[in-house]
Amino acid sequence: MKQHSFRIAPSPAMEPSALTGAEAFTTQDKSEGNHTHFETADESISVGTWECAPCREVVESWPVHEMMTVVSGAVTLTQKDGSKETFGPGDTFYIAKGQHVVWEITEKLRKMYMIVS
Repeated sequence: MKQHSFRIAPSPAMEPSALTGAEAFTTQDKSEGNHTHFETADESISVGTWECAPCREVVESWPVHEMMTVVSGAVTLTQKDGSKETFGPGDTFYIAKGQHVVWEITEKLRKMYMIVS
């Protein structure tokens, strides 16, 4: 197996992204960008940086296993049982594939992520 190692730039150039539906944005700012640092050939593992303006989405089933570290901004996750937790700069958290969450970015969010599908 070929090994990969790399240094992740703190502020990579972002490409436009459209993971968030226009109706989900909660302010006039509807910007969203992504930079993929690494992806396996079969796209089952991805490492990157994603940035998004404030928005709110109900995600019935999170599509992937994802570990995230907040670089800037804030996001609040509400679980199906109503419990809430807010994550800010330096916080690392995980969402399991299939988990129901309400994802609410309250301040423009920049996160680093590792996804396993």
